[in-house]
Amino acid sequence: MFVKTVTIEQLKSFSINTIADHLGIEFIEIGADFITARMPVDSRTHQPFGILHGGASVVLAETLGSIASFLVIPDSDDRHAVGLEINANHLRPVKEGFVTGKVTSIHLGRTTHIWDIRITNDQNKLVCISRLTVAIVNANR
Repeated sequence: MFVKTVTIEQLKSFSINTIADHLGIEFIEIGADFITARMPVDSRTHQPFGILHGGASVVLAETLGSIASFLVIPDSDDRHAVGLEINANHLRPVKEGFVTGKVTSIHLGRTTHIWDIRITNDQNKLVCISRLTVAIVNANR
């Protein structure tokens, strides 16, 4: 499915000085049709009651989906992937440790991509289910 080949180190370099870097998101694995990344649950990602902020989960989800779309668009294309819509259902709180997100495709069209992102805690229990729609736009806009 992915048409670009990148390493974990290259993915890390894309995140330097971004929100993903600030929140401590780190890419773990790239498969033929998925990417996984993890994020710490700590003071950077807590909400005021000491649990994982839903917005931090959304940042993890959009980071994974956006990178996945980038890897699907051929190098020869002069197109960019930009987030169009995201939703997230938060299923259980997390106070500490890490959460891990895994992105897989639902639809890969010419002008839109739709991604499923499942986020789990350290016990592999589902924490958040997110769906991201990405628009594929002309880079010269």
